[in-house]
Amino acid sequence: MGSGDSGALLADAVYGQLLDRIFSGALPQGAPLSVPALAAELNVSRSPVRESVQRLIYDGLAVHIPHAGAKVAQLDQESVFDVMQVREALDGLAAREATLRAAPGDIARLDELIARQEELLGKAPEPHAEAALDLEFHTAVRALTANAALIDALRRLDAQAHLYRSALWSSQHNRELAVREHRAILAAIDAGDAATAQRAASAHVASLMVRMRRWLAAEGTAAR
Repeated sequence: MGSGDSGALLADAVYGQLLDRIFSGALPQGAPLSVPALAAELNVSRSPVRESVQRLIYDGLAVHIPHAGAKVAQLDQESVFDVMQVREALDGLAAREATLRAAPGDIARLDELIARQEELLGKAPEPHAEAALDLEFHTAVRALTANAALIDALRRLDAQAHLYRSALWSSQHNRELAVREHRAILAAIDAGDAATAQRAASAHVASLMVRMRRWLAAEGTAAR
């Protein structure tokens, strides 16, 4: 393996660690992303940290403030719902295209991911881990499209929405609904029914938006 490959792997690892910290809340919205401080904390050189922060900015998870440096993005609720509306259309398209390309092994892989989600339903909620598994399922569906532009657009959209959506996994009812909707998407893909897969995936995102609004409303009521 060349030095370039090693550098790329290190940058990916650093990016993954920063992403995990943002999604877990260890790096909250508005938190500074100091390259020197993060490099020292992660015990790596500044180069992979700098590259990772640039990737976070590209993904919409961080912003660069003139004379202040990079910070974790602060997304208001309506901005997140704007993101979800676009996801509703594009995830439907991804499910349709995935249906046309999916091989038996691909369907088995998606089934395995949902089975892992179903197994977790009998245990106490682990919102961060379950949100990550949810993202893995959607990423696997999108990968089947072989459409780089669609995959990249949805990856960025999902990363931004993930900042809010992970909290839904603390509710048993929401957990069960999400897994049931994933099953409906997979059933359509397995049957080769591209139109139904598209509708199921779009409906899943639309339902998530409703549940997010209800959760946020309940949180606001509890805070008063």
